[in-house]
Amino acid sequence: MKLTKYKHSCFTVEKDDQILVVDPGEFSQDFIAPEHVVAIVITHKHGDHFDRDQLASIIDKNPDALIIGSEEVTAEIEVFQTKTVHTGDTVVVGPFSLLFTGGNHAVIHSSMPVVENVGVIINELLYYPGDSLVLPGKAIDTLALPVAAPWMKIGEGIDFLVTVKPRLAFPTHDAILSQEGQEVCDAIAGRFASANGIEYKRLDSSIEI
Repeated sequence: MKLTKYKHSCFTVEKDDQILVVDPGEFSQDFIAPEHVVAIVITHKHGDHFDRDQLASIIDKNPDALIIGSEEVTAEIEVFQTKTVHTGDTVVVGPFSLLFTGGNHAVIHSSMPVVENVGVIINELLYYPGDSLVLPGKAIDTLALPVAAPWMKIGEGIDFLVTVKPRLAFPTHDAILSQEGQEVCDAIAGRFASANGIEYKRLDSSIEI
């Protein structure tokens, strides 16, 4: 599979000339809707993961693409084809087998309501937890690792990384950081990754996994 990372939490996975898009949010302005998209996974309804303009641009080129997300996400989409998923659900679309984890967004503050959030394991290889640090419950080859958010501190991300212990980890959810902040997170996460036999890499170009 070919993995391509965009700003913040957006990425695509391509296999057999078909594409899965994950979390094309409002911070991911470097993302340009491709053709051959079979599905879009939206982990939760926050705007940095769920942007209606981005969705419309994808569906404009791929009218049969399926939008997959929690009930809170699909309830807000009236025009396009959707599928609601819950923790433990498996969906097969095109060449992609998707297993959903989690259920809730990590707590930002006790006074703020917790929204629904689903993580996704793609083809038993790549795990992306969305805005949570819910463990995948199985061995993972590649981990999309949140490194900066109002709901986390870097130490929590490191513990998550070391526990999952993938072959490869790449940073996500970092558009809220300056370049210097990204470099700090990369240095810290990279140090712990190396100490635990994990490759940590910021993805500036597409890779094969």
